[in-house]
Order: sequence, then C-alpha cells, then structure tokens
Amino acid sequence: MLNSGGSGSNGGHNPGELQVLVSGDDSRCEVRLLGELDMSTAPHLRDELVRVSTEGAQLVTVDLTDLAFIDSTGLSVLINSLKHLREQGGDMALRSPSPSTRRVLEITGLTGVFAIS
Repeated sequence: MLNSGGSGSNGGHNPGELQVLVSGDDSRCEVRLLGELDMSTAPHLRDELVRVSTEGAQLVTVDLTDLAFIDSTGLSVLINSLKHLREQGGDMALRSPSPSTRRVLEITGLTGVFAIS
C-alpha cells in the first residue's frame, strides 16, 4: 500500500498544501503528513484514511513530524477516523507532533484520546 498526495514529484510541498504519504501492509500502515491540514486540505486526508481502513488497516500511525499547521477541521478528520477505526476493532496513534501541534492537541484534550509518541 503506497500512495502520495499533493503536488510535485520532488518531495517538496508548497505552503497551504498537504501531502499524504501512505506506507505499510494490510493491517498496519503509516500516514505521513507534510504541509498544512486545514479546511481546504482535510478532505484529502479523510479520503486516504477511509481508503486505508477499507483496505483492512487495523493500526494506523499518523506521522505529524512535517505537519506545519492543523485547524479544527483537520482535528475533526483525525477524531472521526479514530472513531471509525475503533468501531472496526482497530486503532490510530499520532507520532512526533511539533510543539505547536502538540499544544493544539493538549488544549483540545486530544492528548487523552490519542496515543501520542
């Protein structure tokens, strides 16, 4: 399972865009986010998370290392995807949020909802 979203084949991303890189096998996958997760880019992430869960992923790790920004729409996509995975017996974890993203997760109480490493 491998898919990349966003634009450009040079591995870079433009401000205001989101690249979603998916890797892994049938039951475990990693979703790496590069760029900004907001109202305009959240549908792309939602579609990818639905796809991986439909393909049978039980444990999804979302790598936030290169996420520059997240808003309430992006948080909603993560929460709804977590709920969907848990309803199917799976789970989602977040990895390596930047200090600003971690602060958003703390303020919203999501550090108690997601496993974060």
